[in-house]
Amino acid sequence: MSNFTKKAIQESFLKLLTERPLSKITVKDIVADCGVNRNTFYYYFEDMPKLIESIVEEDAAEIIQSYPTIEKFEDCLEAAITYALAKKRAVLHIYHSANREIYEMYLWKVCDHTVNAYVTSVLQGKSVRESDLFIVKEYLSGLAFGLFSRWLKNDMNDDIRGMLSRLTEIKKGMIEEMILRCVEE
Repeated sequence: MSNFTKKAIQESFLKLLTERPLSKITVKDIVADCGVNRNTFYYYFEDMPKLIESIVEEDAAEIIQSYPTIEKFEDCLEAAITYALAKKRAVLHIYHSANREIYEMYLWKVCDHTVNAYVTSVLQGKSVRESDLFIVKEYLSGLAFGLFSRWLKNDMNDDIRGMLSRLTEIKKGMIEEMILRCVEE
């Protein structure tokens, strides 16, 4: 039953977040929408930022679980794009709020997972210099995070799928070559 209540609170919050900005939503609004009392809300969530954090953490975990291995760099990023578009208004309301860093933490987590899983796939057990591997992973995570951040900054109006597709064409083989240059002889 408790998981059901927690989910109901999260769903009510997301519903309200699609209707109005985060700054216009109160705990009172959420509990009224889902039919629980304030104490129940605070039993599950310390405050609104913790509620947001729980939602974005669950979304990140779901994306990561859906893509334990990654053959193509863009595959996991496509999943993150799909999730964000499915909750576009809610995502943008969080992104444009004082709680932006919570969404950015989620985004970094997905980018890091994407990069780690992809690099592991390309290396296929080869021995690499850790310092080089760290640099390559930081570069690729920054690349993915930068694309998403710009897209969010522009209210998801850019054609991110087209940009990602074109970037993949332009950089074809370059990322793999970069990773393979880290392999120790």
